[in-house]
Amino acid sequence: MSDSRLSVLKTYKLYVGGKFPRSESGRVYEVTDSKGKWLANAPQSSRKDARDAVVAARKAFGGWSGATAYNRGQILYRIAEMLEGRRDQFVREVADAEGLSKSKAAAVVDAAIDRWVWYAGWTDKIAQVVGGANPVAGPFFNLSTPEPTGVVTVLAPQESSFLGLVSVLAPVIATGNTAVVVASEQAPLPALSLAEVLATSDLPGGVVNVLSGRTAELAAPLAAHQDVNALDLTGADDDVLAKELEIAAADNLKRVLRPQAVDFAADPGTHRLTAFLETKTVWHPTGSLGASGSAY
Repeated sequence: MSDSRLSVLKTYKLYVGGKFPRSESGRVYEVTDSKGKWLANAPQSSRKDARDAVVAARKAFGGWSGATAYNRGQILYRIAEMLEGRRDQFVREVADAEGLSKSKAAAVVDAAIDRWVWYAGWTDKIAQVVGGANPVAGPFFNLSTPEPTGVVTVLAPQESSFLGLVSVLAPVIATGNTAVVVASEQAPLPALSLAEVLATSDLPGGVVNVLSGRTAELAAPLAAHQDVNALDLTGADDDVLAKELEIAAADNLKRVLRPQAVDFAADPGTHRLTAFLETKTVWHPTGSLGASGSAY
């Protein structure tokens, strides 16, 4: 038998509703490394794929937002566990995607795994930080609690294809939102491989949906979609495109997180956790207090 063999090339697919479909369009585009070497053909998502992803995210929202914060934390930690088991694969993919040495790529992957653990720990704590009882003038209890915004479209960072992706995605789902992610246009492979990890990490189908393709082509219909509640424009590195998306998002008053320079290796803080939370305030009468004491 010959010692030589052909490599089994990987077919990358989208991740929508917990399944791995090919793009409805049937299109693909070439993905190359930093030196122009061909790596793979990635699916080029269409507007129909984007609409399907929103439908899946909306369907999953009720169950995911209704899960306990502790349970969401368990699932995010499970994602970190699964990534740890596939660390070598992601080191290789990040090195190819971003033109990093193996040691630098390993540091990026380790930081991304730690980032999942960080946000897993915040799921059942953020309510205590941003919610609470409010003093009011009157016989009422006044309580504010955070609630997820809904379906969030996330334009992943273009340069930081893995750590940046995790840094913008994890806080969205940690707080009970569901996500439609548009992967880095030039380096989508780490995001498409992350989808395989999500599918085996107890994360319900539809909570995260991953699309690859032309960022501008996919972002426009998602920004205008009436069933998308919020928009993270981190990956819109074109000022003109970002402005157009903001205008489209205003049609149904989407929350918009504008693009800004971010050091994804730094401590993430709680900014992204609170970016896609709404505050619900409840008033409850305490009863009349008179000379004889409580009315209860």
